[in-house]
Amino acid sequence: MAWLVRHFNEYGYSQGLLRAGIGTSAVLVTAALVWFALHRNRPAAIAAAGLTSALGIGWPAFH
Repeated sequence: MAWLVRHFNEYGYSQGLLRAGIGTSAVLVTAALVWFALHRNRPAAIAAAGLTSALGIGWPAFH
């Protein structure tokens, strides 16, 4: 999270703290849902949740 704060304006989070917080929270909730959906296979759950988080938070960097 500290890294996101330092690069706030560079990665599409310049539309305001509220929108950035809502978007990041939504991504983390989605990652948690992916984790719980795959909880029986722990390595797959970790990988899928991590990938969901990385892609979701990284999305503004490229769009």
